Amino acid sequence: STEPAPQPGLPPGRSHCPPPASVVAMLARKSARAAAVAARAGARAGGAGSVLLRSASTKGSSSRVGRQAIFNGLPVTFADISEARYRIRPDVEPTAMRYSKRESAARGCTVYFKDDTEMPTGSFKERGARNALLRLTDEQRAIGVIAASAGNHAQALAYHAKQLEIPATVVMPRIAPLTKIQNCRDFGANVILHGDHLGEARDEAERLASNNGLRYINGYDDAEIIAGAGTMGLEIVEQVPDVDAVIVPVGGAGLIAGVALAIKTLRPECLVIGVEPTHVASLTAALEADEPVRIDPGPTIADGLLVPKVGSNAFLIARACVDKVVTVSERWIALAMLRLLEHEKSVVEGGGATGYAALLAGKLPELAGKRVVVPLCGGNVDMAMLGRVIDRGLAADARLIQFTATVSDRPGGIARLTSVLAAEGVSIRDIFHERAWVESNTYQVNVKVVAETSGEDHAASMFARLEREPGISMQVESAHWHFKRHLPPGAVRAPEEHSREQLVHTDTEMDDASAGAAEPEAPEASEQRA
Repeated sequence: STEPAPQPGLPPGRSHCPPPASVVAMLARKSARAAAVAARAGARAGGAGSVLLRSASTKGSSSRVGRQAIFNGLPVTFADISEARYRIRPDVEPTAMRYSKRESAARGCTVYFKDDTEMPTGSFKERGARNALLRLTDEQRAIGVIAASAGNHAQALAYHAKQLEIPATVVMPRIAPLTKIQNCRDFGANVILHGDHLGEARDEAERLASNNGLRYINGYDDAEIIAGAGTMGLEIVEQVPDVDAVIVPVGGAGLIAGVALAIKTLRPECLVIGVEPTHVASLTAALEADEPVRIDPGPTIADGLLVPKVGSNAFLIARACVDKVVTVSERWIALAMLRLLEHEKSVVEGGGATGYAALLAGKLPELAGKRVVVPLCGGNVDMAMLGRVIDRGLAADARLIQFTATVSDRPGGIARLTSVLAAEGVSIRDIFHERAWVESNTYQVNVKVVAETSGEDHAASMFARLEREPGISMQVESAHWHFKRHLPPGAVRAPEEHSREQLVHTDTEMDDASAGAAEPEAPEASEQRA
């Protein structure tokens, strides 16, 4: 067969997909090598076919090492993933791998984005959904299927069930994005809204399945779903054969389980790293307890990852194959979405951008100089939510600033303030002045300003100019650490002086990340406050 032309955006030697003959030969060579490694490790460990792999959990940045994983005893095998690839390939095409020159230069490693947002329903979930539906018996196809999902699994199942003429019901939590709910209805599924998070939706779906004889398809823990998700791992190794690390978002852990199993079989030396939102760290909790446990999840813009308890099958595989799990705050997820939109021209939802958020936050310094693949797992975002996320990202990037200036309440007082801002090239997003709550001079007025700057240095310059200006004093209400060090003494009020703690961000994880620290996580209380 003829070697295909390189895909645009990839360095020399990177192609969208090697020719079939090359793929077969590569898989055979790598499988043989992995089997040999497994056999040697198993002999050393005293059990045939067992491999001593590094499994990690996160508490700060600590990890646990030395868990014994027996590949043959896992609920999903590499053969299952290979069969799923063959089964779904006519209908689920491989997605593009994009080399990012800009991010590679900024992060100090070679960065590739695996773009599963280009799937027809906008997420990787089609891989598992198609595989699971094709594995149904004729009787199960006639009765129908049911699933619980925050959106992406529901959309994928509804889309492929319609193609295969299988009745589908999806139970979605009430917090599911409106876009995803409407898409499921457009695909012909029966949509039921129930519960405040995925765990409650799942309980309802299982009840309906039992009462109506429907086949319940778990969106992250069924063997067929995990095997389908694992096909992404096969594509990653084909598209970037010398990959050193893959950073995967974690919700129910089905994706990272499948991807890790595929990659560890073909390229055992490649790191597989999971990333969770700080407020929904269900895999972290499971690894610490050594079993899946239910957590009390907090709100997150990564709604697709809002799973209070990881799947039992997914956990067994992740514990055996995943090297490390880290968490990221909402601020970093919002900033990751903004960066992908601005720099990569990609609309990526919070859950899909969470892996990149860890790289952006400096949580993975060990990847310096490595070849890193970051899957962009989903791109289904409500437009209203996208607007809010952009504002949060701008605030996290010190490009949207809120502060209060106290000026003279005589003619020209506010004009002096706005003229200073104009001279600094600062755009005013919003401005409001009040007299009743000024505690000092009766002839002064508080002016609350939301301003747009070009970033940290511009914001610091603006504050320095305001401090030098006679007749203007200020209190910064939403200052990030980025430019706190540039502010004049006393400009940032202490948290106890505020009626709302969130006005002052004391999130030290961003401070640590900037300093290049290996442990950028803030204390738990600080994370929640931020």
